[in-house]
Amino acid sequence: MCQTAINQMPLQSLVRALTVLCIALFVAFQSMAAGQLSEKLQKVQPGEIFPGATRFGEPTGDPPIAPIFRGGELLGYAFLNSDVTSSVGYSGKPIRIVVGIDSKGIVRGLKLVDHKEPIVLIGIPEAKVVASVNSLIGKDLGRVSAGAERPPQVDIVSGATVTVLVMGDSIVRSALKLIRSNRLGADVAAARPSSEIRRVDVAKADVSNWQALLGDGSVRSLRLTVGEVSDAFRQAGQSSAAEHPETRRPGDRFIDLYIAPVSVPSIGRSLLGEARYEQMRAKLKPGEEAIVVAGDGAYSFKGSGYVRGGIFDRIELLQDGQGLRFRDRYHTRLPALAAAGAPHLREIALFVVPAEFGFDVTAPWELQLLVQRSSVGRDKAVLSYNLSYTLPDPYVEIEVAPAPPPPVEPGAAEQAAPGEPLAVSEPLWMKMWAMNRTSVAIAIAAVLVLTLIFFFQDWLVKRPVLFGWVRRGYLTFTLVWLGWYANAQLSVVNVLTFFNSLVTGFHWEFFLSAPLVFLLWASVAAALLFWGRGPFCGWLCPFGALQELTNNIAQWLKVPQVRLPWGLHERLWPIKYIIFLGLFGLSLYSLALAEVFSEVEPFKTAIILKFAREWPFVIFAFTVLAAGLFVERFYCRYLCPLGAALAIPGRIRMFEWLKRWPECGSPCQRCAKECPVQSIHPEGGINVNECIYCMHCQELYHDDQRCPHMIQVRLKREKFMALSTPASRGEAPPKTAVTHKGVPITRPQKTPEIPSDANIQGEA
Repeated sequence: MCQTAINQMPLQSLVRALTVLCIALFVAFQSMAAGQLSEKLQKVQPGEIFPGATRFGEPTGDPPIAPIFRGGELLGYAFLNSDVTSSVGYSGKPIRIVVGIDSKGIVRGLKLVDHKEPIVLIGIPEAKVVASVNSLIGKDLGRVSAGAERPPQVDIVSGATVTVLVMGDSIVRSALKLIRSNRLGADVAAARPSSEIRRVDVAKADVSNWQALLGDGSVRSLRLTVGEVSDAFRQAGQSSAAEHPETRRPGDRFIDLYIAPVSVPSIGRSLLGEARYEQMRAKLKPGEEAIVVAGDGAYSFKGSGYVRGGIFDRIELLQDGQGLRFRDRYHTRLPALAAAGAPHLREIALFVVPAEFGFDVTAPWELQLLVQRSSVGRDKAVLSYNLSYTLPDPYVEIEVAPAPPPPVEPGAAEQAAPGEPLAVSEPLWMKMWAMNRTSVAIAIAAVLVLTLIFFFQDWLVKRPVLFGWVRRGYLTFTLVWLGWYANAQLSVVNVLTFFNSLVTGFHWEFFLSAPLVFLLWASVAAALLFWGRGPFCGWLCPFGALQELTNNIAQWLKVPQVRLPWGLHERLWPIKYIIFLGLFGLSLYSLALAEVFSEVEPFKTAIILKFAREWPFVIFAFTVLAAGLFVERFYCRYLCPLGAALAIPGRIRMFEWLKRWPECGSPCQRCAKECPVQSIHPEGGINVNECIYCMHCQELYHDDQRCPHMIQVRLKREKFMALSTPASRGEAPPKTAVTHKGVPITRPQKTPEIPSDANIQGEA
């Protein structure tokens, strides 16, 4: 009935409505992006970010910058760091800082206007973090942009390392982008254009051993002992840190650190091996590069920041005045190096450098290692070691560049002829969508295929064998591509962040910066209106797919399946709702603290990090999966807070797509007993809050060999056909020839007996 109503909707009206909605959303996106700086400037006095300033001008451009005046004199400009570059911190939300900068590129002032970081909860005063970041005031980023100086570093605050690093990085990177865009005036020093074009020689693909790679500079190393690091702390005036060495013997190895760019064919094939190198190259997107960082010794270059907040806070990639700290989604753990003679190293990481960083593998770059030691009380002392790298000349092709075109005068875009497009830089979220256009297309296609499966479910479930292959194939795609490859695993953290943003100030660009996650949430929101939570939980959740596929394998291996008594099962249902409500209430107090407790979800461990994590998280994930081998979708049924969060709005669905017969539940219990997640009550009703829309009950609904109602229909049909035979019309029934001791005998054929309805129900 609902499908008929949908088919009768005028196609033209539907298209018109979708067009109007898309235009409205686009206009809303543009207006919110333009109004972000104006909103934050209302919280700032001009003199706070620029000494002597009296007023702000109107923000212009994209990303917007606002001129700062003293009377009628232009002093400099103000901008919001999060408008220019990513500033997402430990909490998963942007840290917004208004920056004052003059036309020479010197930072004149900073004002922290908005953040959701948990620094206050762990006893660190916000003023201490602000004081650390204020060390950037007075830094000449114009010289950094020209390559004359290295990027300045902020002082580390113990317990807030990730927060401080993100704040410092976002300020420096955003300022450098504006300086290089020539929007701050013509006084900023610019690097001289090179007359050479350097490219990686892709034709060079020979494989070398470990000693050869070290000898020709293909692999660079930094080797430190515990005693050398302790001496460095003493020379830096950190005597307390020098008294807290990692080991007791000064001669012990502190760290042996190795780096190499493995996106260079010859180096990559040598260190990764042919198969792993080709696999890596297939995954790299246009503009992306890859490096290997390996280490051994008492000190870990990974640290624990990437486990808690997704950021590797002990290493930073530096090039041309810009810094990049890697996130866990750009990290792959390697078991060993393939080069002959390579040592066994405790930590080997493959990092992808995203395209938006603009990394030039042929130009000099550095990897900065931050060494942290306990000092006085809870404080930590920090030293930095820089490991420089320059790609050896044999890997490089050099061409003479043509003469550069004359520089474009400032304001030329505004003076363009009528009808000519203005050169306006795209917002970050648009660039992210452009970079992920292939993945976006695959995700849209997958959602469309799932929509077709639901709309034509009756046709599919009448063919159980075909439907079984379709379902297992789709779950495999969800696990392998959507989960392990694209890392598009939704989480209850997304729900908490979304609600928190509605309360504190909603900004579309934050959610649009992750295209696949945004597409999935849009699909889930639409599916809630039609089918409830089932489409996501049963089809689009990678961890749910992992549970079901492993349980299928367990059943194939004859692992005994446990079916909980209905009374116990019904009392275990509320656990996941209690978990969700607890996380939701905690998020109202502190979103960051709620994210810590949301580790009750094993999604990050099993899907995002692929079990490459600390042992307590791995044990928890394997325990949940092991329980699912005996109780199908154990975690989905009783523990998943995301499923509980989706079940609540799922009750507003507009249609009932799952069909039931009047006999379902009384007296027939077939569907209730065979439901994989026990979402069908003994009375016959389907609990949509628990249903994962696997459609097993719909297979039974149409099966005239297993469903009692359909068995009756089939027998009545056979009875009608039998009554239509010649015997039912008074004609002599045909005789069937048999033999007895070789003598032919004929006997009349009997009409089959039709059992009563009561017998049918009893047999079923």
